[in-house]
Amino acid sequence: MATAYDIATQQAEPKQDGPVPVIAVENVYKSFAGHKVLNGISLRVNQGETLAVLGRSGTGKSVLLRLIIGLDTPDSGSVCIHGQNIAGLALDRMGEIRKKMGFLFQQAALYDSLTVRENVAFPLEHHRRDLSKSERADRARQLLVEVGLDGDIDKMPADISGGMQKRVGLARALALEPEILLLDEPTAGLDPISSGEIDELILKLQREHRMASIVVTHDLHSAKTIAGRLALLNEGDVVIEGTFEDLQQSDIGFVMEFLQQS
Repeated sequence: MATAYDIATQQAEPKQDGPVPVIAVENVYKSFAGHKVLNGISLRVNQGETLAVLGRSGTGKSVLLRLIIGLDTPDSGSVCIHGQNIAGLALDRMGEIRKKMGFLFQQAALYDSLTVRENVAFPLEHHRRDLSKSERADRARQLLVEVGLDGDIDKMPADISGGMQKRVGLARALALEPEILLLDEPTAGLDPISSGEIDELILKLQREHRMASIVVTHDLHSAKTIAGRLALLNEGDVVIEGTFEDLQQSDIGFVMEFLQQS
């Protein structure tokens, strides 16, 4: 199976003195009801790069995604998109930034009452009124061809498999041609064959679209396949960040335990 290195062997580590990263999380703290979820974490992702965020349940992975899309605000620290700190932005400005983001929900989150094509066209209906109805329909069809579902465009979500629903979700996430792709447990609930197909599809989309991507996952095999770098969280801290080989060579107790149990 292909790995992230097939498409990103030269992915650069984010540097303070390099180009402005697409996503920059700097020294972010976040607590809920007195419970600390993120403990001063810093992560950066450049264009064309994919970072996998790993960790046990409750370690702040999903909170990180909510901060990046502006649904939550850090208690301190900053979350910057293309150098713009999004904390406290006006709703209209935040809305413009979100248009540059594609999001794949853990359960695909398709609209049950809409067909596959209508689900993919939904963002276009709301944000690309400059396109005619036929142009939006053509764009939706093109995206479904891209994810291998051109023969299923008129089916309802209930009539397709979980893996196919994830494909529809990916097509919808790409509808507005985002610069950022955020993936929340993209292989959760799928059998190994379907998981492998989703991994291969994500790699294909990375090659073709060169987005800055963050994938939150429990699936270590998937993470090492699709991501050039991995960040392992524990109790709100980044325990280690680097390649899969860096994790394998680590002598940190938690890292070794996580690898053994995954």
